Amino acid sequence: MPLQLDDLAGLDAPSPTASGEPLQLPVADIDEDPEQPRHEFDANALQELAATIRERGVRQPISVRPHLQAAGRWVLNFGARRLRATKLAGLDTIPAFVDTTADRYDQVIENEQREGLKPLELALFVQKRLALGDRQADIARQLGRSRQWVTLATALIEAPDWLLQAYREGRCRGMNELYELRRLHGEHAGAVEAWTARERSITRDRLAALRAELSATVAPYPSEATRPGTPQQSVRQAENPVEMDESRSLRSAKRIHVEFDGQDYQLVVSVAPEQSGHVYVRPLVGGPRRLAPAASLKLLGFVDG
Repeated sequence: MPLQLDDLAGLDAPSPTASGEPLQLPVADIDEDPEQPRHEFDANALQELAATIRERGVRQPISVRPHLQAAGRWVLNFGARRLRATKLAGLDTIPAFVDTTADRYDQVIENEQREGLKPLELALFVQKRLALGDRQADIARQLGRSRQWVTLATALIEAPDWLLQAYREGRCRGMNELYELRRLHGEHAGAVEAWTARERSITRDRLAALRAELSATVAPYPSEATRPGTPQQSVRQAENPVEMDESRSLRSAKRIHVEFDGQDYQLVVSVAPEQSGHVYVRPLVGGPRRLAPAASLKLLGFVDG
């Protein structure tokens, strides 16, 4: 197997001592990875960590690799919080191990195990991997997560300003809540934006109340011919009221989860397709629908409505 660039760089890298102790590297020689998934750092938490490091030192070594474009320098794999806190503590060196095998997925996994990445950080990582051609199923498998988790992480991809404002102000920070807001906005844009601007703390309970309120104010059938009070709807209710109730219940409770082009969608059952053998699908987080060949869809199950 031919040597890779990282392998060649590693040949000149210093090795740990015979006792297995880590290297002591100058903090001034270590550069943070610009592709590192963690971008949000709590200033107070860093100061607390710096105080601990000042008293007890860095107890867990960071991970680095040789810098390929700058001889004698290092690029950080894991440990951005420890590196920043060490600098705040005024220390000149930090314990480190050299690892030339770590990849982007390893960085996410390590950060998640130590201190969970923020939703925006996860969204940016998923967005980059999708742009590189990874499928959502592949991302989920490599991170050891469910498809649903990856879907939730996409809520902040190209997020609108109103949602980012709620996130940055700390009024909505949970992945589930952000995803639900984005999805509801796809169906009730004006009402959701106004509600989000008013809410000081967006919780699951508050979102459940909003969802129930929106469901109660929207007609169960979107087409002109089946709006409440029209003769066509009255006839349908008279002909089969049980079928009407079941249909309304299914629409409000569950959505059909499908895969198309390697991505997650919901099946649109309220609009008849314009082309034979095709159906409409819509992103789970809301957005414009698109026409898809029915044979190309993979049924994944149901998601909450």
